[in-house]
Amino acid sequence: MFRAKRYLVTSALPYANGPLHIGHLAGAYIPADIYVRFLRLCGKDVVYVGGSDEHGAAITIKALKENSQPKDIVDKYHEEFKEAFKQMNISFDIYHRTSEKIHHETSQEFFRELYSKGEFQEIESEQYFDTEANQFLADRYIKGTCPKCSYEDAYGDQCENCGSSLSPTELINPTSTLSGSEPIKRKTKHWYLSLDKYEDWLREWIETGQLDGKEHHNPEHWKNHVLGQCKSWLDGGLQPRSMTRDLDWGVDVPSEIPGSQGKKLYVWMDAPIGYISATKQWAVDNNKDWEPYWKDEDTALIHFIGKDNIVFHCLTFPAILKAHGDFILPQNVPANQFLNLEGRKISTSKNWAVWVNEYLKDMEGKEDELRYHMIKIMPEKRDSEFTWKGFQESVNNELVNNLANFTNRVIVLTSKYYDGVVPAFDENQGISSCHDKDELSFHDSEMISLFDGLAEMGDHVRKFDFRGAMNAFMTVSSNGNQFLQFNEPWKAKDEDPELVKVVMNVGLQYVVALSIACRPFLPKTSDKLRRILNLEPLKEEGEWTKMMDTLAEGEEQLIANGHKIGEPEHLFSRIEDTVIQEQIDKLMATSKTDTETNSPIKNTIQFDDFMKLDIRTATITSAEAHPNADKLLKLSVDLGFETRTIVSGIAQHFDPADIVGKKISIIANLAPRKIRGIESNGMILMAEDDKGHLAFVSPENGMMNGAVVR
Repeated sequence: MFRAKRYLVTSALPYANGPLHIGHLAGAYIPADIYVRFLRLCGKDVVYVGGSDEHGAAITIKALKENSQPKDIVDKYHEEFKEAFKQMNISFDIYHRTSEKIHHETSQEFFRELYSKGEFQEIESEQYFDTEANQFLADRYIKGTCPKCSYEDAYGDQCENCGSSLSPTELINPTSTLSGSEPIKRKTKHWYLSLDKYEDWLREWIETGQLDGKEHHNPEHWKNHVLGQCKSWLDGGLQPRSMTRDLDWGVDVPSEIPGSQGKKLYVWMDAPIGYISATKQWAVDNNKDWEPYWKDEDTALIHFIGKDNIVFHCLTFPAILKAHGDFILPQNVPANQFLNLEGRKISTSKNWAVWVNEYLKDMEGKEDELRYHMIKIMPEKRDSEFTWKGFQESVNNELVNNLANFTNRVIVLTSKYYDGVVPAFDENQGISSCHDKDELSFHDSEMISLFDGLAEMGDHVRKFDFRGAMNAFMTVSSNGNQFLQFNEPWKAKDEDPELVKVVMNVGLQYVVALSIACRPFLPKTSDKLRRILNLEPLKEEGEWTKMMDTLAEGEEQLIANGHKIGEPEHLFSRIEDTVIQEQIDKLMATSKTDTETNSPIKNTIQFDDFMKLDIRTATITSAEAHPNADKLLKLSVDLGFETRTIVSGIAQHFDPADIVGKKISIIANLAPRKIRGIESNGMILMAEDDKGHLAFVSPENGMMNGAVVR
């Protein structure tokens, strides 16, 4: 955690064009909520903002499909988001929306400021136009083949397979999502932000943490995949990026600027500014000053996002903020990677997802159970996977058998032995059972162990290692269970009653500590534990710091002798096999195959077009990970008459060592293209089924390399 006077924490603004799924929770919302709640428990000044991203082509596409209006779409999903976040206990200080007046005004002020400073270039260019729909096509209105990984359903602004940021003109075989036709190019004028102008200071800031000659942050605290993606973009050379679009839905370019008619702000100019407008609205609602949270160098700005938004939050938005001149830049952008589901990528178009609103209905009251499992499998450094069986095991084997078992044993035994009153004890009694009299008392020694376990948990949270933090938390609970099991108070009650008083007092101190420590992860469980203990619910106003000080000083206890606790309750209940099977059956029944959704037969081509392709047989002679992209492999292939380098987006499907010697087919006459700094000279032919499994299109064994595929 940074030594900051205050903290401004953001979660990525979800597009208001469809419901939330568990991948969203694991990517940007649960991790941010953990961090924010911990900050509050440490007594820090923190504001946590979020909101719905209600502009951009994705919204209008949804409206067209549903024969509706964009306003109807965003209103519907904004309310769904708010309710889902509320039920999942995501503790935003404000959940705003980009359709609000204050956001439009703030975004336009940014544009005016950059325009007045000469930060834009007005460039006339050819952009895609759909003659059937009679309109220019924004990036998300265009699909085609990604030039970097060959994924066939890449959008005009981004490939959701390899995460590359694109421009529509880079797509291979582009088509309009409005009409399905091939678009043409027409001239139009837009304002471009010269990202190449900022390349030097962005590189220094990303790679060294230096900004304007001062230490800004420590790059060693940033995730490797975040730094890697940023460096890859910088190494490839930044290009001017359009900050406006030809659209009829969004934030207007200020009317006083010549040529503004019909122009809207590009969503990646307008959406991140939503963090600022949300903070402004929070300040208005709470009679606060918003500016210190965005303009004071003593503020730590933290963005929680998924990895598909790294470039925008680490390069584009910082460039916009610095070009404006008055705003701080992020101290960290702890982006998570992707969450897969039951062996496949989550796909909204194929309905291959666990939707948050449906989970909340089907698994009523089990919000913390989902939070726990999402943390356990959180894709912090690499893609991870959710399975319903894994979820069941987490609940039954860990929450029920560990945390709930320990806390229940302590509460039940306290009620049985002492009528629910925290027992006082004589520390001079029972010491010989466990410790030498010259050492710390039994009770004090256990409190130090408790302090150490909690301190480890806190260190993990400060490093954005939430899986590690959860493991440390559960270890504290396990230690409590082992402590009870080792001392067996149910056996020693009559033989050594003074020792049992110490044991049960220690157990209660552990349960109180767990009621505080679980708050960032399991807020509902924290409230329940506090109720069982007959303690006030946490207000998240420095309780962690107070607890750690109390344990360190050793002069007071977390729960006082003589305190009357409440009645025992079960924290969690087991999830039965039938419940899990119902969810698996539901997923299988409602999902769609590629043939039902987005893999129809492509447009008819002529035989002469096919004959232009030179498809050859080859053998992979070497394979290694691409140094700048985790989804790409660098391959050497033998064509018989020459050896070529080909970059292919198959790293997450094949181990490099397993494919050396593999017979393959390649398109040999594809124009060479640099992919993440390495020139690729050809394209490997792959087959993909409806579950996302890939296979090489291989010739018969014995076919010589370089043979022509006809």
